Amino acid sequence: MKTTTVLAYLLAVLLLMGCGPSYKVKPVSFRAPDAAANAAMIGGALMSAKAFVDPGEAKTAFGFDILKAGMLPVQVVFDNQGSNVLEINGSQTFLEDAQGNLWPILSNKIAYERATRYGDTNEMMKQGAHKGLLSAAAGAIIGAAVGIATDEGVAAAAGKGAAVGAAAGAALGGAEGYSSGRARRSITDDLYEKSLQNKPIAPKSISHGILFFPGEATSVSRLRLQLVEAESGQVHVVTLPLVP
Repeated sequence: MKTTTVLAYLLAVLLLMGCGPSYKVKPVSFRAPDAAANAAMIGGALMSAKAFVDPGEAKTAFGFDILKAGMLPVQVVFDNQGSNVLEINGSQTFLEDAQGNLWPILSNKIAYERATRYGDTNEMMKQGAHKGLLSAAAGAIIGAAVGIATDEGVAAAAGKGAAVGAAAGAALGGAEGYSSGRARRSITDDLYEKSLQNKPIAPKSISHGILFFPGEATSVSRLRLQLVEAESGQVHVVTLPLVP
């Protein structure tokens, strides 16, 4: 009876561990500019901005530790009440930190490299741990069965099987996580959809998105943003205080 109970327990563990967590694409909520304390009018559009500097809030909003990955996201919202299409000039848009240093927007290439490098590393670790645990449970079941067949102690045999299974599963799981590229694709696609850079701000509509600045900026003070009217080329500049 005792041996049967051990085997049933190990099998239940194996089944419960069959599904592991993975990166999940999450929408980032926003508030209309007229509800923000730092709202300002620029080029016929009312706009506001918010920096995600709190690690917990940023991780909850983006589904992974984006600050640790080396990116400081600033959410910008426009209520374009005018009749012109507006575009952000990324080369003349900067984040100012508390020490007065200006930080440029990360290029899409660098932002994606930082995010996917972080995602690949963590996916590999997660896959390795997940496969290791599954293989440990499977190994324990096989080891226990061997113990019964050979009259060896069931507990000792189960322990040996679990140890061997965990080592093999961790190695195979890590390799699978590294080569699959699933984390890379999901994070890259998600950041592209969230990014506001190089996307037109249509008239009579609300536009929102994220500008990604270097994570090396450890504090925030203001956002200096340049907008260009697509048709006329007229330039507008606004500086918004960023309240964490």
